[in-house]
Amino acid sequence: MEVRRRVWEFGAWAAVIINANATTLLQNAVQNGNASFDPMGIAQIIYVQARDETTYANYITPQLLQFQSSVTATFGQQWAAQVGDQAAANPAILTNIRNNPQAISPAIGFSTFNLRPFTPPVATPAVSIGLIYLIIISFFSFSFYLPVHTKYITPQGHRPLHFYQMVIWRWLATIAAYFFLSLFYSLLSLAFQIPFSTGHKSITSVESATAYGKGTFVVFWMLNWVGMGALGIACENVTMIIGQPWTALWLVFWVITNVSTSFYSFDLAPKFFYWGYAWPLHNIVEASRQLLFDLHSRIGLNFGILFTWVSINTLLFPFCCYFMRWQTLRSQEKSMDKRGNAKEDSESKGPQETG
Repeated sequence: MEVRRRVWEFGAWAAVIINANATTLLQNAVQNGNASFDPMGIAQIIYVQARDETTYANYITPQLLQFQSSVTATFGQQWAAQVGDQAAANPAILTNIRNNPQAISPAIGFSTFNLRPFTPPVATPAVSIGLIYLIIISFFSFSFYLPVHTKYITPQGHRPLHFYQMVIWRWLATIAAYFFLSLFYSLLSLAFQIPFSTGHKSITSVESATAYGKGTFVVFWMLNWVGMGALGIACENVTMIIGQPWTALWLVFWVITNVSTSFYSFDLAPKFFYWGYAWPLHNIVEASRQLLFDLHSRIGLNFGILFTWVSINTLLFPFCCYFMRWQTLRSQEKSMDKRGNAKEDSESKGPQETG
């Protein structure tokens, strides 16, 4: 059970266990004709598929299957030769083998225990490609709400907001929008019947489970809300700094860096990519898996990193707003100067043509 605990806590991707007294049980099956002998009780393979189903399918499971085939084939030949020598000295062993053929073929087997299976398969978008929509929705919320913000700046039957009031309004409006957008996004997972209320199971049992029972959906919603804040406020700050047409390039950079550090295991990547541990989407993916499949929980760390992103970008938000305001006023002054110069040129040309 301690080995199962270690695998569940991500101490290893998989473990192979040779059960206690395995050799004695196999010898007794041949020597004494133990008909209850089960070759699958010789060894165990422990793993947690929901940790990363892609890595298991592409790397771990093929290696384990190859290992099983190699071990059973090699051991089977050696064991058959050894039992043949014993039968030459003790003919009763032949009778035991006839009554108990599994003791000679396959002789040994591996019982497989997947502590947290990746089920149902419909959960795949919720922990992988579907999360890209969080980035896209949070990015386009800036341009979507810009006309609304403009109405508070341009007086139309009301006085314009002070700068600090505008900053507070924009931040609160953004967070409130993410609150409802994250709810709608989370409800999509519920609509596709991803189970949220299975409840926590023993870490050594082979069962599908969720982290907090019926409360799992609420935590999942809050995770997406904070995640959208971490992804979206950063987008707003950068958009206000670089402006058009560079925002599209930023979106490409933001999507690629988040996806490349979220959907694949860092154990398979060069250490160069370890900065991805601090990226928002990686922590959203990791926490989502913990919630939906009751994995070893690091959700406090995940929320902490996401809140750090929100806090830092919130502190930078007023300065970015000020920079955007300064840029806008500067461009307006330049355009007014150009108009003034053009007007002076036209006025100076007028008298010359008249003369």
